[in-house]
Formats: sequence, structure tokens, C-alpha cells
Amino acid sequence: MAKQPWHGINVATALPFNDDLSVDYDGFAEHVRWLAANGMDGVTPNGSLGEYQTLTPEERARVVEVAVEAAPAGFQVMPGVAAYGSQEVVRWIEQAAKAGAGSVLLLPPNAYRADRATVVAHYRAAAAVGVPIVAYNNPIDTKVDLTPDLLAELHGEGLIVAVKEFSGDVRRAYEVRELAPELDVLVGSDDVLFEVGLAGAVGWIAGYTNAFPNACKKVYDLSTSGKAEDAAEALKIYRDLHPLMRWDSKTEFVQAIKLSMDLVGRKGGACRPPRLQLSPEITARITAETQAVIDKGYN
Repeated sequence: MAKQPWHGINVATALPFNDDLSVDYDGFAEHVRWLAANGMDGVTPNGSLGEYQTLTPEERARVVEVAVEAAPAGFQVMPGVAAYGSQEVVRWIEQAAKAGAGSVLLLPPNAYRADRATVVAHYRAAAAVGVPIVAYNNPIDTKVDLTPDLLAELHGEGLIVAVKEFSGDVRRAYEVRELAPELDVLVGSDDVLFEVGLAGAVGWIAGYTNAFPNACKKVYDLSTSGKAEDAAEALKIYRDLHPLMRWDSKTEFVQAIKLSMDLVGRKGGACRPPRLQLSPEITARITAETQAVIDKGYN
């Protein structure tokens, strides 16, 4: 299979801020280059981990431009283009294409619990721009579920090329393969990496790679190799990382990953409101779990 811009590990990048909570574009550019140097395949800016909901339109556009400018040759940029309105989504896709992105990540409409016809119409409007679209299924937060049969419909109409599957139900990888064999499944949550990797994922939109890219890459490579003998090695590393990876599907995932980044010497830093600082109890727990991973030699 030829490698596509949505294949491999695309890091859902955390976004650094300055002390006054303005965007640290230089720090973000350095982080993109660091991820590329540490074996990642690309970045997905303006996702939830990138706190896109708190950015002004000017900031959000500049984040995409900075990612593309910082990306070395062959390094992928897949911006998140979610918005409440379909017309706004189209504008963000057009902006991503103009900046040089090779694909985009798109949630279903989620200003309300959209029905099936609304979801299809939303993706039709987005696909008309002509940029490959990776659908993002996150029924936990959006209350709109891109079920395997709906994904098959969207793919059959040529509206999407892949799905970031964040439902947590690893069984869906098999049902998607049955209903839409050519639709690429991407791991959508860090804490199901091993399971969905074994089920045939061809990519991962990853969170904890912001702090531990090499260890995460090893689990991904082993889990997706197709070689039975690699599973045991993958599982050992995965178990060591899993206490941290579970934070990727919790409400505090942005603060958790940024805290781990701080602890390994990367700039995680503060989040913009309304996200608050972690409680002392959660801070202590994430600190201990991060230190345990560091003590085992992972980086």
C-alpha cells in the first residue's frame, strides 16, 4: 500500500503558550521539528490537544502555517478543521490547503446531536474542497456517533479516506474493515494503540508522543508490523506506558500531557481557560506515573 499523508504517526500537537497565554509560535515550530527528528511522520495541529477552541481565527490559521513552515521535507501536516458551521469548515479546509497541508481531520457537526442526513451533508460540503478528509469519530464528546455503517456510507460516496476511531470500542476496527475494506482505520486514543494496531490500523493520531515519541513509536511499529512475534515485545512496552496513555481519553488529557512534557524537559506549560490547573492529587499521580516511565529508560 502506498503511504498516504494520513498514514503513520501524526502527533496531535500540544500548543505552547507564553506567560501571558499568547501563542508561542517559535516554541511550537521547534516542537514540530523535534517531533520530526524523533521519528514521527507528521503533526495534527488544531485538534483538541492543541486547544483550538480557545484560539482566535488569526491564531488558528497561523498555527497551521507555522506547522507547514517548520515541517521538513516529507513530514506531514494534517490540521484539525472542525467548526460548528459547515461553511466555516470549508473555509478552514481551504486555509489548510493554501498553507500546504496534505489532508485534514474533521469531526461531524456537533453544535447539536446531528442526525444521519445532516452528518452526510456536512461531509459532502467539506469534501467538495478536494482535500483528503479523515473523519474523527468521538461520540464521547460530540454525542454524534460515526458508526461503522455510516462511515461505510461516507467512504462509499468518496467523502472520507480514513477515520480516527476514538470510541474506545476496538471491535469497530473489524466491522469497519468488513463494511468498507478500503477505508483506513487510524488509532484515535492512546490507550487502545496495541489493540487497534493488531486489528489493522495504518496510522495513529497520537497524544503522548508529545512527551515520549520514541517509546510510543516502538509500540506502534511492533503492533502494526503484522508479525506475531512482535506482539509480546509491544505488549511489554505498552503495559509500561499504559498508566500515562489512559489520560488521553480523560477530561484532563490536555493538562496531563502538557505536565508530562514539562517533566521530560519539553515545554508543555499552561492551558488557556476554561481549562484549569490540575488538582494537587492528580498532579502528583501524573508526576509519579511519568517518572516511572522515565525511570524505565523510555524517552
